[in-house]
Amino acid sequence: MPKLRIASSKEWLEAVLGDFDAFLIDHAGCERKASATALSLVSHYPDRRELVQAMALLAREELEHFHQMLWLLQSRDLVLQRDEKDLYVQSLRREIRSGADDYFLDRLLVSGIVEARGCERFGQLAEALEPGKLRDFYREISRSESRHHAVFHRLARSYFDSPVVEQRQSELLDREAEILQALPVRPVVH
Repeated sequence: MPKLRIASSKEWLEAVLGDFDAFLIDHAGCERKASATALSLVSHYPDRRELVQAMALLAREELEHFHQMLWLLQSRDLVLQRDEKDLYVQSLRREIRSGADDYFLDRLLVSGIVEARGCERFGQLAEALEPGKLRDFYREISRSESRHHAVFHRLARSYFDSPVVEQRQSELLDREAEILQALPVRPVVH
């Protein structure tokens, strides 16, 4: 997992715990979008066998998380909402360069960084929750996000030289920290 430059703020955690229902609805949407992102990579790069196989598995796991979130929402009498724009992901995606190779590398690395931030935030949330099923669920989701980051990083290193990957990831992590600090604090995953 990459070394994120900054940790999520205590204010973020307080916002999540203060409006946990809104957070859960956003989390459900994030899981659905993560599945769609994996399938989008398959669509854009069907000739890259290793990527296609990894993204098919990832999409299925993210879709399972989405299904779990739907059950959780229903158990709390919450209803899935229309997606709101994810300012964090949009800002990170603006860092994706043009040019076939640069674009491909950056898509992999940005996706991995989003997963790394999810891992960090879900882990932070799990530790703040009371012992029980919900805490266990978020601990497992945090572990999944860590594995997902590793998949994207491994794929980047399989298609590009390691020094190129590490240099670009470092640049993107610097920008990710700046982006995170500039965003308003809200009860959302990102």
